[in-house]
Amino acid sequence: MAEITLTKKDFTSDQEVRWCPGCGDYSILATMQAFLPELGVPREKIVFISGIGCSSRFPYYLETFGMHSIHGRAPAIASGLTISRPDLTVFVITGDGDALSIGGNHFIHALRRNVDLKIMLFNNRIYGLTKGQYSPTSEAGKITKSTPVGSLDTPFNPVSLGLGAEATFIARTIDSDRKHLTGVLQAATKHKGSALIEIYQNCPIFNDGAFDTIKDGNSREGALLHLIHGEPIKSTTHAVVRKDDGDLEMRPLSEINEVDIVVHDAHRVDPTYAFALSRLHQ
Repeated sequence: MAEITLTKKDFTSDQEVRWCPGCGDYSILATMQAFLPELGVPREKIVFISGIGCSSRFPYYLETFGMHSIHGRAPAIASGLTISRPDLTVFVITGDGDALSIGGNHFIHALRRNVDLKIMLFNNRIYGLTKGQYSPTSEAGKITKSTPVGSLDTPFNPVSLGLGAEATFIARTIDSDRKHLTGVLQAATKHKGSALIEIYQNCPIFNDGAFDTIKDGNSREGALLHLIHGEPIKSTTHAVVRKDDGDLEMRPLSEINEVDIVVHDAHRVDPTYAFALSRLHQ
């Protein structure tokens, strides 16, 4: 039988995409539709399971199997499917509210059990679908409809939470960097086990500009640390070095020697190093 070549068009459904103009979800969807043909997997072997929220409309717009499930329970439903049908490639689509609030328990246990799922957590640091309440990742002091004097909660860092649950693959990317997002998707789908992909995603209506620091051309490169296996962890202005007590700190490049910069090891079993690094970004 001849091999069937699929294209982006083959993974684009006939459903009208209904997100607000300018929403970062459009970019993520386009990237996913372009990436899926690279897998070489038939459409009937790919499943997207979502929870509740703006991002959870994702399955409607992909010409694959999918389920728009219930609030916070997508990891549980996807776990059952993956365990019973290991021949399938299963993605979980969720948001910061869906995964980390009502779905927090299901989220951490799916990671802990290392089920072969690819969890894409769209993080816009707000509840967008229900019109702008603060979410578990909203910064302290965030003024919203549900926190008129500012949020008193300390926000979750999804990367730290994933490391605490001992997930075997964790990455952070952003909606506007298609090349990086595609690379993360490629690495995650090759990984056997649970994969957490946190995607910074702009909500132009209720939390516009939340990630401008790493999108603006004037500040972007200095604010970003690209973690590439076997390469020094540094931006254009700063780098990560290890202190005498073993902890990590960010230092200006002008104050350190190149040989002192920590080299990223993506395969390190002990997550302590990565956890220390993630705290630098909180």
